[in-house]
Amino acid sequence: MIILPAIDLLGGKCVRLRQGRYDEVTVYNDDPLAQAWEFKEAGATWIHIVDLDAAKSGIPTNHEIIKEISVKTGLKVDTGGGIRNMDTLSSLIEEYGVSRCVLGTSAIKDRAFTEKALARYGSKIAIGIDAKGGEVAVDGWTEGSGVKAVDFALTMKSLGATTVIFTDIARDGMLTGPAFDATKEMVDKTGLDIIASGGIGSDEDIYYIKKSGAAGVIVGKAYYEGRVDLKTCLQNV
Repeated sequence: MIILPAIDLLGGKCVRLRQGRYDEVTVYNDDPLAQAWEFKEAGATWIHIVDLDAAKSGIPTNHEIIKEISVKTGLKVDTGGGIRNMDTLSSLIEEYGVSRCVLGTSAIKDRAFTEKALARYGSKIAIGIDAKGGEVAVDGWTEGSGVKAVDFALTMKSLGATTVIFTDIARDGMLTGPAFDATKEMVDKTGLDIIASGGIGSDEDIYYIKKSGAAGVIVGKAYYEGRVDLKTCLQNV
C-alpha cells in the first residue's frame, strides 16, 4: 500500500479543512515546497496535492506551486482541484510533470471531458469520489450530486478508470479513524485501485486501512498534528 502525504493549498499555503469546510481552516505551513521536501526526506515517493481554491472556483490558482514541487523534489505528484478541461489537464501532465490528475466535480458534471481524459491519459487519471452520507459530493464538497459512491465508481470503471481516491467527508480532518467498511466495499465491489482518504489519526489507522485492500492511503492532518510517524509507517507498509 502506498502512503501519500497530503498538501492542501489555499492562498498559496499548506492548510487543512475540517470536514471540507472552507470556514474551518488551519494553516500548517507557509512554504509548500519546504513541506514537500520534508515528506521526501521521510521516505515518501508520492505526494497528494489539492488546489482548494480551484476546487471551489474551477479556476487554476496554485498550479505554479504544484509545478515547483513536481520539478524540484522529483516526487510523484497526485493532484486535484478544479481540473475541468483538457487545457488544464494537459498542462499539468505534459508541462508540469504531474504523475496523476484527479477528476472530481468534472467527473460527475462533464462526462464527455472525463471520457476524453481517460482515453488520452489512462492510468494518469484518478477519479476523486468524495462521499457525504454515501453520496458523491461536488464543487469543493459544498454540494451533493444525488449519485451513490459505489455506483459512480462502477460507471467510471466502465469508461476505463483504474484508480479511485475515496474520501469520507464526515471523517476528513477529524482524526477519528478511516471509513474502513465503506473503503472495503469500494475495493470489493469495484475491483479498482482504491486510495483511502479521511479520518487517519494514528499509525494504527494506516495499518488498519491496509486490511481493507486499499491500494493507497492519504495522510494529512494526522501528520501535521504529530499523530503519525510517517517515516516509520512508510517503512512498515
